[in-house]
Amino acid sequence: MFLIDRRYFRYFDWLSFGIIVAISIIGIFFVFSATYKTTAPFSLFFKKQIFGLITGIIIYLICSISDYRMLTRWGYFLYFAILFLLICTIIKGSIGMGAQRWLDIGIIKFQPSELTKLFLPSFISYYFLTQNEVPHYTFKDFIQPLLILFFTFILVRKQPDLGTALIILFCGLLLLWFAGLKKRFFLISFSIIVISAPLLFHFLRPYQKQRISVFLGSGNKHKEGYQIEQSKIAIGSGGLTGKGFLLGTQNKFMFLPEGRTDFIFSVLCEEWGFSGALLLLLLFVVLFSRFCLIIMSIDNFSTQLLAIGLISHIIISTIINIGMVLELLPTVGIPLPLVSYGISHLWITFASLGLFNSIAIRRYYIGD
Repeated sequence: MFLIDRRYFRYFDWLSFGIIVAISIIGIFFVFSATYKTTAPFSLFFKKQIFGLITGIIIYLICSISDYRMLTRWGYFLYFAILFLLICTIIKGSIGMGAQRWLDIGIIKFQPSELTKLFLPSFISYYFLTQNEVPHYTFKDFIQPLLILFFTFILVRKQPDLGTALIILFCGLLLLWFAGLKKRFFLISFSIIVISAPLLFHFLRPYQKQRISVFLGSGNKHKEGYQIEQSKIAIGSGGLTGKGFLLGTQNKFMFLPEGRTDFIFSVLCEEWGFSGALLLLLLFVVLFSRFCLIIMSIDNFSTQLLAIGLISHIIISTIINIGMVLELLPTVGIPLPLVSYGISHLWITFASLGLFNSIAIRRYYIGD
């Protein structure tokens, strides 16, 4: 189950770990800034994020020395337990900010939807591991994972949490595409979605319709478009070097909603400017490039599929969050990985990265 010897230190991905810690520390700075008040400098959110970071690093290290093959074996069956938890969330979940996304077990409240990001890759990789030795499948082989994926999407969407539901859907479809699902399926599915778009729009909630309308250029900037308008003001006013840490006016005077979570990148841009934003983006680019190089060095198909799934939700979330605050994409409730406030999201991100590191450590002697 665990690997603790010289090979662990030799093959440990220190470069990725250093970048992950650096991004997380930047996140700590801006959670502090987004929640700072002169009367109470160290907010409860900041203290929780510090706790989340420390425990997250511990989770990362534990997952790194764990055998990822255990996740592949047990994750398939645990995924059905997660589906049960998602059903429980809809029935008796804890309500907050108009959504029913949390399960309260007394000691802690957590989001079962976050667990799907960790265990969906193991479910799909183990499923194909048990099919054929050679990754050459017919459409019949994809029916079960497709049904499970869309059932998961519906359960998370019902909470409602459209942002997380889309991340899960995109990650699942990406894995199935790498597994060999034909392009014809994606072309037909895309055509159906485009044709039925007016009908699908009718089933969206009012605030989701407003967000799409704002993205398409409609909506009053003082009402429906207020959030994204303030985000653009914060980003634009930062200039080249920013206004200075803790000196962002859009942030300090509470013009920017959700500054500690979904729009934390706007806070960074206002206070650190273009140079600070570029630094964060470069860290993400180097980290994701490193991940791609590791994935290409993996020979085993199911292991490669698991590795892609573990980091795909992080990459997709990063792209969507930054695109959202720049108004390149519609506004959805997706935090910026390792940066935004949120304990459950932080833990799952560290666990995914730790298990990915476990694959990186063992890829040279997988047969041991």
